[in-house]
Amino acid sequence: MSRIQVMGILNVTPDSFSDGGQCVGGQAVIEQAKKMLAYGVDIIDIGGESTRPFAEPVAEQEELTRVLPAIEAIRGLSSDIPISIDTTKAGVAAAALEQGATIINDISALRQDPEMIQVASSCEVPIIIMHMQGTPENMQVAPEYADVVTEICVFFQERTSWLESQGIAPERIILDPGIGFGKTLEHNVEILRNVATFKQLGFPVLIGHSRKSFMEKLLGTPVEKRDCPTAVVSALCAQQGADILRVHDVGQTVAAVRLAEVFKESSADIYR
Repeated sequence: MSRIQVMGILNVTPDSFSDGGQCVGGQAVIEQAKKMLAYGVDIIDIGGESTRPFAEPVAEQEELTRVLPAIEAIRGLSSDIPISIDTTKAGVAAAALEQGATIINDISALRQDPEMIQVASSCEVPIIIMHMQGTPENMQVAPEYADVVTEICVFFQERTSWLESQGIAPERIILDPGIGFGKTLEHNVEILRNVATFKQLGFPVLIGHSRKSFMEKLLGTPVEKRDCPTAVVSALCAQQGADILRVHDVGQTVAAVRLAEVFKESSADIYR
């Protein structure tokens, strides 16, 4: 990746933690996608099943009914914007790829659906694998680690080795340490302090911190006012070498990371 990629979240669900119901319906999807494209989004991530803490699973057919029209609508706006499908279901991933998605984003790291590896092996698209302790239904009950950063690194080493043994080329793999997925405030802070450590594993790193509850615990900020703190964290992650930042408010994060990139350059580069 030549520069940091901003991934815009487009949840076509009625129950996501911060934007549930906002993009239900074709016109709402189109308007949100247009806004993201205007702000310079690099990837649009479409999800049809909420993975907030204590969320209940959604039937495959319902998830397909939500995501496939959204992918079609975005493809009507742009034929080349990368689209990731946020799903743990092989059937949804396969149908989404046929509809025009170009990335698989699996929060279970291909562990939940045994058929997902066949879908991943049959295509050449990037695969995002995330670390999660537990499942959305129980992950925030009592997450515990001896050393959260080390344990996530070990998980990624084991998981990427398995993926490569199944024929997935390493250049297709992207790592997401899973902010808020089976982690306490302290765990999330340690992850964000160690983006550079995850980079040492040799794969691109995605950080999904947008509007998450650790901001309320640190700042007392309600969910509807977390876009500015999200942009600040985005810039800090950019300085540590994060490759992809998955966010709700594309405009603020694009501005934040572009400034972060500028300040990493030399004075001669900035003013030439």
